[in-house]
Amino acid sequence: MMLRRGFILFIPRLIGLLVVACCSVSIFYMLACTPKGDNQQLALPRVHSPTVKEGYEAILQEREEQHRNYIISLKKQIAQLKAELQGRTEQLKNMQNQYPAPLDIHLDHSKPEKAQANLLAFLRSQVDKAEVHSGVKLSTEYAAVPFESFTLQKVYQLETGLTRHPEEKPVRKDKRDELIEVIELAVGSLNKPDGISKAKPRLYTASDFVEGIYRTEKNKGTLYELTFKGDAKHQFKKIVLFRPFGPVMKVKNENVNMADTLINVIVPLAKRASKFRQFMQNFREMGIQQDGRIHLTVVYFGKEQMNEVKSILENTSKSANFKNFTFIQLNEEFSRGKGLDVGARFWKGNNVVLFFCDVDIYFTAEFLNSCRLNTQPGKKVFYPVLFSQYNPSIIYGHHDSIPSLEQQLIIKKETGFWRDFGFGMTCQYRSDFINIGGFDLDIKGWGGEDVHLYRKYLHSNLMVIRTPVRGLFHLWHEKQCLDELTPEQYKMCMQSKAMNEASHGQLGMLVFKHEIETHLQKQKLSSKKM
Repeated sequence: MMLRRGFILFIPRLIGLLVVACCSVSIFYMLACTPKGDNQQLALPRVHSPTVKEGYEAILQEREEQHRNYIISLKKQIAQLKAELQGRTEQLKNMQNQYPAPLDIHLDHSKPEKAQANLLAFLRSQVDKAEVHSGVKLSTEYAAVPFESFTLQKVYQLETGLTRHPEEKPVRKDKRDELIEVIELAVGSLNKPDGISKAKPRLYTASDFVEGIYRTEKNKGTLYELTFKGDAKHQFKKIVLFRPFGPVMKVKNENVNMADTLINVIVPLAKRASKFRQFMQNFREMGIQQDGRIHLTVVYFGKEQMNEVKSILENTSKSANFKNFTFIQLNEEFSRGKGLDVGARFWKGNNVVLFFCDVDIYFTAEFLNSCRLNTQPGKKVFYPVLFSQYNPSIIYGHHDSIPSLEQQLIIKKETGFWRDFGFGMTCQYRSDFINIGGFDLDIKGWGGEDVHLYRKYLHSNLMVIRTPVRGLFHLWHEKQCLDELTPEQYKMCMQSKAMNEASHGQLGMLVFKHEIETHLQKQKLSSKKM
């Protein structure tokens, strides 16, 4: 009933709307058909006018002329668009010729097999373009993309910023999930039967994972190199994976046997007998007792304290039954580059891994394995980023006593920093060092020679592995910047000295020490009055 009443009320409104619409159409038609005035376009001639024929012809000619001009204008615009389209087509062809791999991928969903093949071809081209199988020539020492290293529990990273730490758990979910996925894929690859060996394969787990390194090239993908325990002591399994902004692809699965890989540690030295004694304690424990596949070459400059240094070396040799050492004495001014170069060329045995070291360095047996795993003759050289210790007297100044050296070697923001501006500690095969031309012997004294050698490797086709390592430390010592250094060397020395003392926060506490003490005294006075 209510619907019928509503419909009856709606009918008058509908009729009213139709009337208004008809009136509007009539008014519009009258306005459109009214002849224009004298000051507008020419009106149509009246039917009884003697010039009616000529008038119509004139109007038709005028309209025809307007249409011709309009057609000519359209043709010009079409010609311009064609020229622009042709230019864009040429640009696209040039880009296709320059970058054939990514632009030639056509994913035709009507043919899924062909689409999958094209996608795989593109992903493999990303692997080929990335620095996976071989190094690429780089222009400067800043152009190399560094690796970051990780274990099952920790990530060791260079770019810490203000909130991240040099060593931390992978707190961010995306990073944690990424590393877990990579380790699981590597374990699955290791446990996949090869179809050749009839022996029962060993079952690998995540607990066999030793360490990994990874880096991302933003226009290609992420490269992972993971190391697992092998079937015997000093044997390892190495898995290389690559994520080309898509699925992870297995690049390599190889056995790595380091049982017979000798490392020749070369140390240039002048005086500093007490530091050498401390170095030999570390060398004996980590190099001789735990690793055992090591040789030591000491290149000594001058004669002052030489007998004391030789005595320390001989006593270690007798007590540890260690004969694999060489002592070379040079009667000339100290030059780090010259000492390392002489030590490397003095070796007459088979091709050997060279570890260029300083007397104020502490290393672990794990680092020596990293040194072996990240070098390959003709392919890879290793430039680890070591952790540099701050001044213990500043770090532990508020403590009753300074902890032992082993307790000080903790990777934290308060205890030190990644020495990413230093290139002196490096591992490479002797053949690569000789082929690259060795050190620049014109560089005297402190600094500069390591960067020069590093640049040589960057300019070659060798892959430079640059990553922070948890087993290599630079021990704090007071640095003396001599007046004999060149201005550039002196500047580098002073920068290194400033970086070595303490963190920003700790240095700030020293700068504002007087204000802090004044505040504490005021607090004591106010508490006594109360």
